[in-house]
Amino acid sequence: MKTFIKPQLSDWSTLTSRPTKETQDLQKIVLDVFEKIQTEKDQAIIDFTEKFDKVRLVSLEVSTEEIEEAKSLISEELKQAIQLAASNIEKFHALQREDVKIIETTKGVNCWRESRGIENVGIYIPGGTAPLFSTVLMLGIPAKLAGCHNIILCTPPNQEGKIHPAILYTANLIGIEKIYKVGGIQAIGALTFGTETIQKVDKIFGPGNQYVTAAKQVAQNFGVAIDMPAGPSEVLVIADETSVPKYVAADLLSQAEHGIDSQVILLTNNEQILNDTIAKINAQLKVLPRKELANKALENSRGIVLNSIEECITFSNIYAPEHLIIACETVENYIEKIINAGSVFLGNYSCESAGDYASGTNHTLPTNGYAKNYSGVSLDSFIKKITFQKLTTEGIQNIGPAIELMAEAEELFAHKNAVTLRLLDLRSKA
Repeated sequence: MKTFIKPQLSDWSTLTSRPTKETQDLQKIVLDVFEKIQTEKDQAIIDFTEKFDKVRLVSLEVSTEEIEEAKSLISEELKQAIQLAASNIEKFHALQREDVKIIETTKGVNCWRESRGIENVGIYIPGGTAPLFSTVLMLGIPAKLAGCHNIILCTPPNQEGKIHPAILYTANLIGIEKIYKVGGIQAIGALTFGTETIQKVDKIFGPGNQYVTAAKQVAQNFGVAIDMPAGPSEVLVIADETSVPKYVAADLLSQAEHGIDSQVILLTNNEQILNDTIAKINAQLKVLPRKELANKALENSRGIVLNSIEECITFSNIYAPEHLIIACETVENYIEKIINAGSVFLGNYSCESAGDYASGTNHTLPTNGYAKNYSGVSLDSFIKKITFQKLTTEGIQNIGPAIELMAEAEELFAHKNAVTLRLLDLRSKA
């Protein structure tokens, strides 16, 4: 981790930048795969799975027998942990439902809005070095609460053609029935166009590697929505003299272990806290199974001493982190000052891992600075808002003349006539 002591304001632009990497023509690769899926459908999925995942599948769909087998492979302790997380996530997202509120904007003119679940949604769950069964909860539970009719889950198989049992157990627990052994670009292509086996969806959710991310972006050109732009995981921690360096170090490493392109930032007003935290990072890093990945991520990471916590908050708002931890005892003083962040963790005991798993908030969040203009996944991500209005005879008479004048001014005379005819009829009956 590179350190910077009270850098000049002119240096902030560089310090708030993400790591850059060499890019290949991912779009061309995606389009080539998509084209084959459009024409060859299931056969293309099978061929690409053999090419990329090194397994020749007989069936794309996970069977009932495989789900039952998965249940027997999960310990009771893990099952209880997953059930606890599911309960908290359901509680938090259920409270996001909105009651229908009818407003009479003018006498006789009633307007309101109602929510409808997106009918067909696709959930992508990575299954490589870290099988993210927790993401099944984060996406599947709000999809269920929203009333999405068809929830399609895609996740890559291992070289034995199997899905990680925790993914299957979790999906079954929350009632997802359509689970397919397909990952990467081909999974996004299948969800975008549909095949003989996998249904086309209206919106795709879920994290993934650079190929999945590129495929989701291309899918939007074919009329499919996505949850948000995605990028490598990141955390920014703000610490002062009341923070606990070993906790801060653990939080930074919890994101660094995601992958070599992850980035972690430590901001503090206390140079001793910076030095103590780096020492704890080095000690904890030695015993991490994923220390090589974390160490690479730390090469792109920064520890920065600024003049005050207020200045740290300003820096954070410019960076717009996916995860923001304020490891200070006086966190309440800073809440209103936070403008840009995906999810915020307050105090020394609010570790980012809580949000990743079991506190109840959603861990599918905007990265790469998109917290400036995107929210994390919520119940709203799975629903559409439809507006309604009902005008009585009194209502059309009250606003009709204004509509006529405005329509005529825009030279849209059919619009005007739709009102005029009604008003004439009402006058003739008076």
